Amino acid sequence: MARELNEADRALVASMLTRARAAMAEVEDYSQEQLDRLAQAIGWYAGNEETFTKLAQMGVDESTIGDREGRPGKRFKIHGVLRDALRQKSTGVVEVDVSKGIMKYAKPAGVIASLIPMTNPALTPPVTGIYAAKARDAVIFSPHPRTKVTTNKMVEVMRAACKAVGAPEDLFQCVEEPSIAITQHLMEVCDLTLATGGKPMVKAAYSSGRPAYGVGAGNSSIVIDETADIEIAAANTRMSKTSDFGSGCSADGNIIIQSSIYKELVAALVNEGGYLCNDDEKIALEKAMWDEKGNRTFPTIACRPQQTAKEAGFEIPDDRKFLMVENQGQIGPEHKFSKEKLTTLMALYHFDEFEDALSIVEAIYNVGGKGHSCGIYSHNDDHIDALARLAPVSRMMVRQPQSKANAGSYTNGMPMTSSLGCGIWGGNITNENVTLKHFMNYTWVSRPIPEDKPSEEELFGEFFNKKAI
Repeated sequence: MARELNEADRALVASMLTRARAAMAEVEDYSQEQLDRLAQAIGWYAGNEETFTKLAQMGVDESTIGDREGRPGKRFKIHGVLRDALRQKSTGVVEVDVSKGIMKYAKPAGVIASLIPMTNPALTPPVTGIYAAKARDAVIFSPHPRTKVTTNKMVEVMRAACKAVGAPEDLFQCVEEPSIAITQHLMEVCDLTLATGGKPMVKAAYSSGRPAYGVGAGNSSIVIDETADIEIAAANTRMSKTSDFGSGCSADGNIIIQSSIYKELVAALVNEGGYLCNDDEKIALEKAMWDEKGNRTFPTIACRPQQTAKEAGFEIPDDRKFLMVENQGQIGPEHKFSKEKLTTLMALYHFDEFEDALSIVEAIYNVGGKGHSCGIYSHNDDHIDALARLAPVSRMMVRQPQSKANAGSYTNGMPMTSSLGCGIWGGNITNENVTLKHFMNYTWVSRPIPEDKPSEEELFGEFFNKKAI
């Protein structure tokens, strides 16, 4: 049973909030050049190879989930976030629209409560920190209990970056001993909450009485039609599914393949390291991966496929990188493999006509993952357009490895982030990638312009002068 908030907890949060506001006051008059220099310092201190590798691997060791060898590569996300931040203004006049007589002035959002997920304790703090510092915000981080040491260590690094450029270290603080009670209170007293994590965390953020940005659950589904380059599609699918052992909500979960290329595509996936489970193995996997209440079991989350198979009672070769189960016609709450998997396993489906693919996509998102993402491997613009019109998602990647592209990459134009809004579909206030603009308030200054008033004939068109009922 979760403990209640006590007076010591209240005093701790009050002290952190006071220090955060004092730090914000110190940077209130920073120039754009000073803010950019601060952002660069945070990016370097947190995102240099030696430091980030050590803390990324510490996060895997502390949580026992994720890919220890692969996770250090996430440091390039910090570089991308810094790139985007440096290309934008964040103080004074940041936007001018002469035709409308509008100027926008940027102001800080305030003190941010940032809830850090177990899956990214080394990445999420500096991503949030770069945008927050650029916007002149302060951040109080609340770690996941399973990765509190790693999160605190990274925040220490970010504080050192502030000190190096003469900025107040208290722009960044971290709760050392997190609890549900402290996190809830933090969300109630801070100006804004950024909740990057599971559904209960997001729900709590929106129930705090303060503004909040939340993210939604994923169930990323990929359509592959007969115009796709099979080898590229298979390689990208493997890359996306195995990144950090499938811990990301963008990892490919459902692969929907045109029947005419199904066998060839599955063979290509096997060539990329996939293991196609038989019917008995699939049944065993379902029992191992979900408990009696339908919740995912911790030992099978974000792990090597060999570990998942072992938990299910069978073995697979050491060179296999991910599991596949055929799931044709098995979509719905009672069919577990049509849900989010959160590990190195994907479900396979096939279709004849593209309308059938759209029906499968629609059915999958009715189970879970609305608002998050989907993808397609196709060179048929009509198919790409049809999926974009139907899919209830906030982002759709075309011929790209989903988990490497959704949150921004160097080969697409998506804004760099580690927080993906899922819109009203996913119970979120935004369906954008959460970036610098979400960390700021704006003052709109409006000057008079020549009158822009269309005639009634122009406004009402064919209905003008018709007799009203």
